Amino acid sequence: MRFFTRRIVFYAITAWAAITINFFIPRIMPGDPVSALIAKNQGRISPDAAEALRALFGLDEDMSLWDQYVAYWQLLLQGDLGTSFSYMAPVADVIRQALPWTIGLVGIATLISFTIGTLVGTGIGWRRGTWMDGLLPLSTFFSAVPYFWLALIAISLFSVTLGWFPASGSYDRSMVPNLSWEFIGSVIYYGFLPAMTIVISSIAGWMLGMRNMMVTVSSEDYVTVAQAKGLKERTVRMGYAARNAILPQVSSFALSLGFIVGGTLVMEIVFSYQGIGYYLFSAVNAKDYPLMQGCFLVITFAVLLANMAADVAYGFLDPRTRQEG
Repeated sequence: MRFFTRRIVFYAITAWAAITINFFIPRIMPGDPVSALIAKNQGRISPDAAEALRALFGLDEDMSLWDQYVAYWQLLLQGDLGTSFSYMAPVADVIRQALPWTIGLVGIATLISFTIGTLVGTGIGWRRGTWMDGLLPLSTFFSAVPYFWLALIAISLFSVTLGWFPASGSYDRSMVPNLSWEFIGSVIYYGFLPAMTIVISSIAGWMLGMRNMMVTVSSEDYVTVAQAKGLKERTVRMGYAARNAILPQVSSFALSLGFIVGGTLVMEIVFSYQGIGYYLFSAVNAKDYPLMQGCFLVITFAVLLANMAADVAYGFLDPRTRQEG
């Protein structure tokens, strides 16, 4: 309990620091979002409305910085992330629309790459020195290729040349989003290329990590004893070697889940996929500070929760991490 209490206190302080930094981001940047909005919409927004807009976006100059900070916390605790002036909608609603697309695409792709990479890495590490080692240089080559270039190659080959998959979008725009099999099929069809590029570019890391841990663990005494007992090779490989070798993989996988919320920014831009990374890029271009703050905050909290999950999982899987001193 002391171990988990210490971790909870640590993450609570980290969350407070992240929220505080997020509060100061638009206030330390040159200019302010209201001035940028008025300049962008010259002739359509009266300068007299500047004070009302500053109050709307929580930048009221009549309030002290401390009062603005307290008001920011009050709104945050109510689930109010502000109003996006590029979409003229609550930031929470914009993020709520984008999150399912990012989590669905990047989450499934990450799970696939983790599962395949871990299984293949287990086999390569257990039977090192065989033809299976040749898979590592090939997968590492694809992981070293710039991500945007890999995405552009996939679009050029499978969309432009072969015409098998669409080059952009997240579903057929002639359809109304619903839970029908037709719409789900459209989502899978449009998301296949982005998911494939994520799997190809990330699978090498899982393979190499698991392979190295299997090489290390397979020389341990308890594996040798298990083999000397005459246990089946599959039992020794999966029940003794892989069970301990997978511990760092589990920790890395939990951390990667946090970055799923942030999406793959370049992928969403290249494929015009309507995830949170795409909206974050649009917010930066439009100087939409409330939306930028909301995206940063959601991504930060996702990473913190993933770190906490990794600590908890590691604490249960490896009791040594709970020891003090």
